[in-house]
Amino acid sequence: MVRVAAEWTWRLLVIFAGLLTLGYIVTRLDTVLIPVGLALLASALLVPLVDWLQGKGVPRSAAVLVVLIGSIGIVAGIMTFVVEQFIEGLPGLTEQFEASITQIQGYLTDGPFHFSEDQIRQAGDSVVKSIQENRQQLTSGALTTATVVGEIFTGALLTLFTLIFFLYGGSQIWEFVTRLVPSASRRRVRLAGSEGFGSLIGYVRATVAVAAADAIGIGAGLAILGVPLALPLASLVFIGAFIPIVGAFLTGFLAVLVALVTKGFLTALIVLGIIIGVMQLEAHVLQPLLLGRAVRLHPLAVVLAITTGIVLAGIVGGLLAVPIVALLNTAVRSLLSEDPEATYDALEVDDPSVPLYPAQADTPPHHDDPHSENPAQTHDRRE
Repeated sequence: MVRVAAEWTWRLLVIFAGLLTLGYIVTRLDTVLIPVGLALLASALLVPLVDWLQGKGVPRSAAVLVVLIGSIGIVAGIMTFVVEQFIEGLPGLTEQFEASITQIQGYLTDGPFHFSEDQIRQAGDSVVKSIQENRQQLTSGALTTATVVGEIFTGALLTLFTLIFFLYGGSQIWEFVTRLVPSASRRRVRLAGSEGFGSLIGYVRATVAVAAADAIGIGAGLAILGVPLALPLASLVFIGAFIPIVGAFLTGFLAVLVALVTKGFLTALIVLGIIIGVMQLEAHVLQPLLLGRAVRLHPLAVVLAITTGIVLAGIVGGLLAVPIVALLNTAVRSLLSEDPEATYDALEVDDPSVPLYPAQADTPPHHDDPHSENPAQTHDRRE
């Protein structure tokens, strides 16, 4: 028993050391790894379009060019429209915000608190004074922001450059990487990577559909209630929905704050109810319907993956964490199974009663047979 515990202890220590090393590498090389991860995520969305165009007789290089230009044009057009809507709605939002501030001041002076106007004015002056005293920190923060903008621009160029090669010859790149694997296991590793990427494609498709449903549902509710900036807020919900469980709710909470400031407590409460209803629809209808077993993950695994990703690489890490876990989930199962292709087919069966790894009981030894081994002896021999 002590020997078994010791063996498990050093194995767990090795795994823990490997995870620490991996985390250190990720934090040191995030400028490179994050663009590669984003390019992998984008390629999972765009590769089916490139393959479809190539199947129609379009050369692959031309198909990649068409898909990239079309995707960039669509994203740029949507962003331009959203920014225009934000600029148009900002004056009205400012007026409603000022009116809300006036109401709050009236409540503080005439309500149960009975604050005087001098006390309110002194509180405002203290805020302005605090900002002036911390002007140097704010300036350094602006310089840091400029540095971050430069890093984002560099990362965007690296992401686009990597995406082009992933779309044009991703399978060849994977085959080249797997040449480092011993020849006896090379085919299994290549198959595991291909199946993992297939799961990633399914995950990205389903996530886009779920994000669109969240944005449409919450945006429609905001528009019906007359909340300002309904379209920009719906766009934020769409972007936030790519971080499962928490993303859409957090961005939707911003819509609750806007509704509270501009329309009052009752409207904000209704918006919160709409967001909770949409989240319940996503969790109990959309995700089980759109996500197959190949990419469906336990909620605890999703939350832990998002938390780890945010700790290692910020918001982008939270965005990439769950897709990477979904890819590894399928790839590792494929590596550990005796028949990888059959296991991948079983993952596609949307029936929890179908076991992925059916357990079979061992045949008990016959004690009358003098040649039969004791189970403990069999365990020692296997070790």
